Amino acid sequence: MERYSASVEETEALGQELVRKMAPGTVVAFTGDLGAGKTAFVRGMARGLGITQRVTSPTFTIVNEYEGGTLPLFHFDMYRLLSSEELFDIGWEDFLSRKGICAVEWSENIQDALEADTIYIDIRRGQRDDQRIITIKGMEP
Repeated sequence: MERYSASVEETEALGQELVRKMAPGTVVAFTGDLGAGKTAFVRGMARGLGITQRVTSPTFTIVNEYEGGTLPLFHFDMYRLLSSEELFDIGWEDFLSRKGICAVEWSENIQDALEADTIYIDIRRGQRDDQRIITIKGMEP
């Protein structure tokens, strides 16, 4: 499935819409250009779950946890991880067992640790500065 966004608000709205169709324990693996809108998409997911906390990129913390919604949201940034072995060192299996939504930016760095039922979302810049092409795999529209 391919979607297009012409603004940060549209990217957030798509995240908000799609998270409502996700089951507890879903892993969403993001790829895409730096600054393309991965965190904006996750902000929308948080809003769709009813989370009111400010959502920021977990670049320096590796994972941000958001609770208080219908499901917890675990927002990972794997940019600084060199392998999936490091993923298990930070407690990946513990997060999975908590049955929240795991949103994983820079998922290509830990690709071999992702399960077959992972949802993949790729966000790329379009022809215009504000345009984004969002490709979603592993999820029904």
